[in-house]
Amino acid sequence: MAAEPSARVEELRLRIRQADHAYYVLDNPVLSDAEYDRLVKELQALEEAHPALRTPDSPTQRVSGAPSERFAKVVHREPMLSLSNTTTDADLDELDARVHRMLGLAEGLEVGYVVEPKLDGLAVELVYEDGRLVQGSTRGDGVNGEDVTANLRTVGGTGANAGVPDRLRGAPPPRLEVRGEVLLMKAHFEVMNRQLLRAGEEPFANPRNAAAGSLRQLDWRMTARRPLSFFAYEASLPGTPPWRTHWEKLEALRAFGFDVAEDARRAAGIAAVKQERDRMERRRFELPFVTDGIVVDQRMRLGAASKFPRWAIAYKYPPQEEATRVVDIVASVGRTGVLTPVAIVEPVQLSGATVTNATLHNEDELRRKDVRVGDWVLMRRAGEVIPEVVKVLVERRTGQEREFRFPEACPVCGARVVREEGEKQWRCTGAACPAQLAGKLQHFASRRALDVEGLGEKLSTWLVETGLVHDFADLYEVKFEDWQRAFARRPSTSLTLSVGVSGAAASAGVEGLGMNGSGETEQPKKKEPELPTTSAKNIMAALEAAKRTSLRRLLHGLSIPQVGEATAAALARHFGDVRRFLDADEAALEGVKDVGAESARQIRAWTAEPQNRKVVERLLEHGMEPAPEAAVTGGAFAGKSVVLTGGLSKLSRDDAKAEIERRGGKVTGSVSKKTDLVVAGEDAGSKLEKARSLGVKVINEQEFLALLEG
Repeated sequence: MAAEPSARVEELRLRIRQADHAYYVLDNPVLSDAEYDRLVKELQALEEAHPALRTPDSPTQRVSGAPSERFAKVVHREPMLSLSNTTTDADLDELDARVHRMLGLAEGLEVGYVVEPKLDGLAVELVYEDGRLVQGSTRGDGVNGEDVTANLRTVGGTGANAGVPDRLRGAPPPRLEVRGEVLLMKAHFEVMNRQLLRAGEEPFANPRNAAAGSLRQLDWRMTARRPLSFFAYEASLPGTPPWRTHWEKLEALRAFGFDVAEDARRAAGIAAVKQERDRMERRRFELPFVTDGIVVDQRMRLGAASKFPRWAIAYKYPPQEEATRVVDIVASVGRTGVLTPVAIVEPVQLSGATVTNATLHNEDELRRKDVRVGDWVLMRRAGEVIPEVVKVLVERRTGQEREFRFPEACPVCGARVVREEGEKQWRCTGAACPAQLAGKLQHFASRRALDVEGLGEKLSTWLVETGLVHDFADLYEVKFEDWQRAFARRPSTSLTLSVGVSGAAASAGVEGLGMNGSGETEQPKKKEPELPTTSAKNIMAALEAAKRTSLRRLLHGLSIPQVGEATAAALARHFGDVRRFLDADEAALEGVKDVGAESARQIRAWTAEPQNRKVVERLLEHGMEPAPEAAVTGGAFAGKSVVLTGGLSKLSRDDAKAEIERRGGKVTGSVSKKTDLVVAGEDAGSKLEKARSLGVKVINEQEFLALLEG
């Protein structure tokens, strides 16, 4: 029996509000755009059929997305309205008819429209006074937004596009309100997700949520690191606007220094609008940003009604989904050792690209969707970028499909694979796993670990890819000549000489004979430029100096699960010797301050792995002598609660924390009446002010260093 209209209306409103909260506030969508649109259209139809059920707080009457309490509230001078959506020509015709009626135009007279790509990002408003940016906010619920001014000032700072100008070009009016979309270009989105996957973190679902999550950071410096772009599409000011048409407005925005979607076009009449729609749909996948439709705009001539403006409509392209068959499921090993299940599918065309595989993220997601080898599945590209399995076509199963099981041993290095309690991922336990080695080498050499200057991402990757380094200890076996080639990014002769050469020619040395493999005389080779010498000497010296590191830094640098800097310091103080640490059982590890049962279990799993113990033993054989972390008794920090704020020039924040804890102090994150001391570095902020208001003792970096030495 069908549900009563009132009950169905309430059900739809609840589902839509939940989806709105997940999408706009949490940046974590729970429904596809198509599913969401179907719910909204059903609700609209029910309210049209039963007007008594329509209420002012219905999702059909309000802009979705309440502003977050994390940010200060901004009240928009004019509401930021959302557009009504359509997928039919009939609704486009109705828009044109409405425009003719409201403007009193004769039937058949062509109305001028602007057709723009529908941008899929986060809508924001920028307020300029005398040409300078004074405030930036999110749309929020359309009336109240979030103050994200500091974050918006960074948009475009990475060179992604012109971004948000701090000062306008030309002669702008005394007050100008600009609206537009903050988004991520497809290329930047793909790079960000690759980085997240390498780090063992969950990728973003789509560029829109990645952009929203990046902009709505409490620390503007986090936003500044993201390659965000901004496109303007609207401008308003108090009083009579100087622009006669929306197109003139877009041209003015360009002149002020904003990027405007280049694919925007003018169209004379609704027939021309449909032609532009078809043109844009054909080339939608060629655009650098994600678009799922067009905006048809006659903004300068008409007002707004309720939630939706009268002057525009969004025409959305149908979602592109295709069925294909899963031919295999494999475990891909990332740089942190996380094993990610990947579905290998029969090639299928999706959103202008050939798709051959799709990540299934983790075991829980794999089981939730119940994807099996041999299954027919419905595929799409999330945000038109990331291939994903939408669902399994269960009705097409034959009984021959097989479930995927995670391997017990790493498919790359053979080390044990474990899934820790409470975690979603399976991990390889091998310290020398090639799939994760480059990232671990970079961490091993980082300032907070062994501090080997010059050993960054590119060099680490080159060393692994060329086969020169298979684990940390191999760094001490790289020859001077190979370090030279590494800094020049040139292959070693020893690595490439035998390729394609066999028999007598190989034993005699092809290069010495002046012959190629076929016995033909080669032309004299041009003299190669000299290889880098200074860099090679410097990194070998840095590696030699690293042999005299502390036990704390070594333990942190080995990438042991659950062992960050603080835990590494505690382990070093407790055991005092690396061999005692390696031999410690779970009970002994649990006896270390701040090491719980789960951490002890994971640490012991790492130390019990023969590959890992061998690497440490080889480091010791190469002369590494990690100094014990002797606890300092008494002193200025014993029994004290300390807060660190601002930047320190001589020590990292984590090193400073470790030194305080080594001297019996406790480092906390917030200032209160119980705080004994605040160490204030450069650009200290609210914590410093609070300390002063509470009368807590404050010292600078120089005074802090003097206490450490005293």
